[in-house]
Amino acid sequence: MEPIITITTTADNREALEKIGRHLLAGRLIACVQIIGPIRSIYWWKEKIEETEEWLGEMKTRKSLFSRVEAEIRTLHAYEVPEIAAVETAYISHAYAEWVMNETIVV
Repeated sequence: MEPIITITTTADNREALEKIGRHLLAGRLIACVQIIGPIRSIYWWKEKIEETEEWLGEMKTRKSLFSRVEAEIRTLHAYEVPEIAAVETAYISHAYAEWVMNETIVV
């Protein structure tokens, strides 16, 4: 079975992540998105430390779909440099992995 990954991105509001998530779901590029927040982010940006409230989106998909998901997020995202990071799942229940595979397109 193909590896399952979790792709993480952040946005400045919940609605932005809902829009991105619904778009990716409609294209069968992800099986689900979980939106968490608000969270507090502290980071370097353009030579100074910034602090802001953000929302976190975690999406489950096939490893082979990462580049397509990344491209779609970049197109839809308002940030100049959005976080788009993926982690391959080391351990996952067989039933959940099958569900992710069945809900996403085959590349």
